[in-house]
Amino acid sequence: MASIASLQNFPGFSKEAIPQDWCPGAEEVSTGTTLVAVEFAGGVVIGADSRTSMGTWVANRVTDKLTPVTDSIFCCRSGSAADTQAITDVVKYKLNFAEIEQGRPASVRDAAMAFKEICYEYRDSLMAGLIVAGYDQTSGGQVWCIPIGGMCVRQPMCIGGSGSTYLYGMMDHMYKEDMQQKECEDLVLQAVTQAIRRDGSSGGCCRMAIITKDGVERKLWLNNELPIKY
Repeated sequence: MASIASLQNFPGFSKEAIPQDWCPGAEEVSTGTTLVAVEFAGGVVIGADSRTSMGTWVANRVTDKLTPVTDSIFCCRSGSAADTQAITDVVKYKLNFAEIEQGRPASVRDAAMAFKEICYEYRDSLMAGLIVAGYDQTSGGQVWCIPIGGMCVRQPMCIGGSGSTYLYGMMDHMYKEDMQQKECEDLVLQAVTQAIRRDGSSGGCCRMAIITKDGVERKLWLNNELPIKY
């Protein structure tokens, strides 16, 4: 029997022309996702769930969606897994080149603009919702939001991905200016936990990164360690 891959590569074949359930497992790999990023006085706290799905199939339950771009800048990825990984690889290369050329570390703004240029230029082809967060000596901790379409805006607190729809009221209520690092960590963990409970495309563990002038600290809560209150 012909495999799904050989059918899809058959000349003239259009998968839109036949029912989707005729090609099981042929859905695009999506990071589904809940992303949360919060600025505080000395840096940023970022967090995400760890579920990667293909339709209703969970392709990976322990994905790391917090991708390092430089030593002190991270990208939180949502949308198409392939698109976001490819964009991140290109930006890593660009920033590495720019750092050598300019003789200084790339700023968080540099990284955000590099992501924005690609996301905007290829907005009709890509499905990528990104949060760029990190720390630099010029402006301290920063969170930049780059949703689908290529807009780029700095925000003190940002949420993204399918799970974010469950979090707007919670974040409006619980976020306040000038929060301490511990408060930001608790808020990010609580937000990701809530989205994992409510959103079908979010699940697995909660991964967190705290980025400050001293470097990056990574934390992990397994699914059975999440602070679920009934």
